[in-house]
Order: sequence, then structure tokens, then C-alpha cells
Amino acid sequence: MIDTPNSLIPTKKPVRLSAAAATSLPRWGILLLSLLYILPGLIGRDPWKNADALGFGVMWTMAEGSINDWFWPNISGLPAPNTSPLAFWTGAICIKLFGWLLGAPMAARVATILFFLLGAVSIWKTANLLGQRADAQPMRLAFGGQPDPAAYGRMLADCALLIYLGSLGLLTHSHQTSIEALFVALIAYVMYRCTRYINLPSVKNACMLGVASGLLALTNGFVVPIGLYCCLIAGIFFIHPPRRRHFRNLVIAVVISIFMIGIWWLALNAIQPYGSSPFNDWLEWNAEQFTLPTIQSIAFFFKKGIWFFWPAWPFACWAIYAWRRQWKTAAHVLMPVLLTITFAILAFCSPLDETGLLTFIPPLSVLAALGLPTMKRGAINAIDWFSVMALTLIALFIWLAWLARHTGWPAGIAKNAIKLAPGFTPEFSLAATVIAFCATLAWFALVYWRISRHPSVLLRAVVLSSGGVMLCWILLATLWMPWINYSKSYAGIATEMAQKMPEKMSCIASNATPAQRASFAFFGQVKFEKFGGESCRYLLIKDNVPKRHRPTSPEIYEGKRLVWEGHRPSDREERFRLYYAGKPQK
Repeated sequence: MIDTPNSLIPTKKPVRLSAAAATSLPRWGILLLSLLYILPGLIGRDPWKNADALGFGVMWTMAEGSINDWFWPNISGLPAPNTSPLAFWTGAICIKLFGWLLGAPMAARVATILFFLLGAVSIWKTANLLGQRADAQPMRLAFGGQPDPAAYGRMLADCALLIYLGSLGLLTHSHQTSIEALFVALIAYVMYRCTRYINLPSVKNACMLGVASGLLALTNGFVVPIGLYCCLIAGIFFIHPPRRRHFRNLVIAVVISIFMIGIWWLALNAIQPYGSSPFNDWLEWNAEQFTLPTIQSIAFFFKKGIWFFWPAWPFACWAIYAWRRQWKTAAHVLMPVLLTITFAILAFCSPLDETGLLTFIPPLSVLAALGLPTMKRGAINAIDWFSVMALTLIALFIWLAWLARHTGWPAGIAKNAIKLAPGFTPEFSLAATVIAFCATLAWFALVYWRISRHPSVLLRAVVLSSGGVMLCWILLATLWMPWINYSKSYAGIATEMAQKMPEKMSCIASNATPAQRASFAFFGQVKFEKFGGESCRYLLIKDNVPKRHRPTSPEIYEGKRLVWEGHRPSDREERFRLYYAGKPQK
């Protein structure tokens, strides 16, 4: 696929822009925004329940375990075969390198920072390359003054990155030690490699595309890479008739991707971790991702997508409409449109979870940036006013709730905060308060700049939407981080249970979830049953029963006596019981 010849580019384009409107952000500003986005929410907290603790548990088990743990991902002896290993390998390496300095949880989040940077850079470079194409350039003005291709590309790249940073669905997933953080970053990187191949369909770019797709398969299975290759083939067909060179290059890319998976398969067969291999289970898990669309999956997509893809989807929808006459021949629009369609099909045919929705954020961010130059001032102002009102109210409520938690006023909000996290004692942090206050002042200064100056730069269309989302995230990650950490961490109950164990090194059998198992193993420093099972003196039982219907815990269970019972104060239904088969402690 090559650049569209100038003779085939439509003479009338939907973009009419002056050079002044194409002003871009300085590089230090882009770096500062990225750091303000990713660092809050990573520092000063424990691994949280569900995906965050689960991912950390696999990484920590690898870092503390043997070669078998590296090739069969598990959480302190609990197999996790339905996952690809690349994200866990990266996190475990970071724990090995930085754990002595930062502690294992923060060291694992170094990998999360690297994943985010990979995705952010890929988004910026993709939009920059697409924006510099001849078919993407604005119309020439009668007396000149239109932006040059380099300036226009940088401006679109800045817009795409701001939209990416402001995506609501990306906030929590990009701050977790889970496969989702690397998954969305590699989708952005594969999109960048596709763009490089579009501009120059060489063997080298095909090889790099194959490597990127192979890494994506080793992160979350081969379903999405297959969809990406189908999307690229369709793009080649639309923009230019297929040629032998494209066929050869794509075969090379596919072979490289398969070869990378094959290397992993050969290593598993050679090492035989724990006497077996997770590869067959991994293949079955991939096959289960292909299902027929259901009413539930389609409803889930639209119900979640309304907020998950904000603020990208309104701009992206407008871009498709504005470029409707050119998208079949304009690669800069066709590629993100085809990716969006492909991911929609995969989302409709996949299990109901947010991982599939993450695939939309990179192409929608680029597509939304391409739609910004075509929007009318009235539409941009409407989105700006909605962002100002909604996000300012949310930010003020976060401050008000924080004030209520520390002072008791307003009493209703303070009572609800106590009810959600009973037993939590708030502590005033001067550093966190100063950071939150400075972020709030910066937000109001940004709103004043937008309203009073009426700037002509195109960035004005997304700076409020993205800036407001980042403000709310910074406020939550500073003012409310201790409260959230208290509500989502198992550190306290894991330490409490470990202190009640008569025999510290004896193994524990349990029905706890993988995330709970990881937290108990790390914070309690207890040993669960080995991979494949063993006879253990301890039995940790977890159940979910509302307190009003909870029966009295039996003193004897399966020949073991009850030595401890507890639950997290913030969870009214979850309960843990520890049984012991040894002699009573004197």
C-alpha cells in the first residue's frame, strides 16, 4: 500500500485551516502531561483486588520462583493458563531489577509506566505520520497561510494524544499491573507499524509489523492480531489493487508472528514446567474467544461504550461523516475506520469484559483527531461547555467529600463515606493537598484561558475534555488515595490472618480468588499449596454471604478446627475462615 497519487486525491477536502490554528504543544509540555497522567495512582498504594492484584501476583511469583514459574504463569501455586506471558515477564523483570529499591509492588508498576509510554508515543507518531500524508492536508487558501505538512502532523499528533489521555475507559486499566496496560499499548504500536507500512511497504516495515503482532499475541492471544491482519489486507484492497509485493510482505509478517509464538511453544516443550505445558490450554482459551454475536454482547458494548470511549467517540463519528467522500481512497481515515470496524466485530463475538473495549481507544483517538479540523465552532463550543460544567462539578464534589471526611461537614456526605469504609481513619497529607490544590488552580486557569481568549488553535477542542478528566483523576489519586487503598487492599486482613497461624511455614489450601490469593501470599508471607496440589494443614475458606443471613461458622470443618475468622471492614459480604489440622496452640 503506497501513498495515494495526487491525481486520485479529491480536489475538495473537508479541512480548511490556517497556520495559526495548527500550533502544537512544546515537547516538555507533552512530557509533563504524560507524567501527570501516569504517576498519580501508581505511588503510595497496595495492589488492589481483582486484575491489579492478580497481575502482580503472577509477576511476584515469577520473580521469587524458579524457571518453571516463568514458563507456566501461576499465583503462588494456582495455575493461570488462560493468559499470555509477556506482560508478566516484563513485570517480573522489573521486580528483579528494582524490587530491592522500590519494593515489589512499585517495581512491578515500573513496567506499567513503560507500557503507558509505549502506547502514548505510538499514538503520537501514528497521528503525526497520517497527518503529513498528501491526502490529509488542508485545502490551500486563496492567499496562502495554510499550515505546512510537518506542523499539521504535529498538531494532529498532540490532539490524538490528549484524547488518548482523556479517555475514561483507559484511566484505571492504564494504572494496573495487568495485561490490559500492555495490551492497549501494543495495539497502538501495531497501528503505528501499519502506518509505517502504508507509507513505505518495504520488507523491513513488514518484519517490524510481524514482530509487533507477535508481541501482541504473546500479551493477550492471537485473536486481535488476526483481526489486524485482515484489516490491513482490506485496506490494501481499497486504496490500491493488491500486488505481489504486498502479498510477499504480508506473508513475511505473518510468518514472523507465528515464529515468535513457535519459539515460546518450543521453550515450553523443552522445559516442561511442572511436568506439563500450558500451551494447549492457551490454544483452547483463544478458540473460546470466537463466538457468535449475542444481544447481551451488543448491549454491553453500547452501554459501556457511551462513557468508556469518551471524549473520543463524538469527534470520531464526526470524522467519519466529514471524510465520507474520501475515506475509500484516503489511508489516513480508512485505516482507523477499518480498525474500529474490525474491533467492533471482535467485541460483539467475545466474552463480556472491558478488555475488548480497550482495543477501540487507540484507533478512535487517532480518528477523533482527524475529525477535529472539520468541526464547526458551535459543535466544539458545545462539547467544551459540557466538559466544563460536568467535570468542574465532579471535581468540586471530590473536594467537598474530602472536606466532609476530615471535618464532618456536610454530615450526610461524611456519614456515607464512613459507611462505605468503616474503620478508616483519615490522615491529612500536606503534600497531597498541595498537589490537588495546584491541579485545581491549573484547571480554572485553563478554563479562563479558553473562555476569555477564544483561542484559534485547534487544541482548544480537546484541551478541556482531557484536562478535566486528568484533574479528577489527580484529585482522586491524591486526596482520596488512602481511602480507596483501604477499601480495595487485602493487606490488613492478610497480615491479621498470618499472625493467627500456629505454624508459619505450613502450607494453605484455599478456594480464594486469584487476586485474594496473591494478596494473602504477599502481605501475609504465607505459603499456599504447591503447583498441582498437596496435603496442607491449613484450609482457608472464602465465601460471600450477607451478614444478616450468615450462619455461625462451624468450629470443626473437614477434620480441621477454626483458628481465625475475619473480613475486610469495607466488604459486608465477604468472609474468610482459617482452619487448622494440628494440635491446639498452648
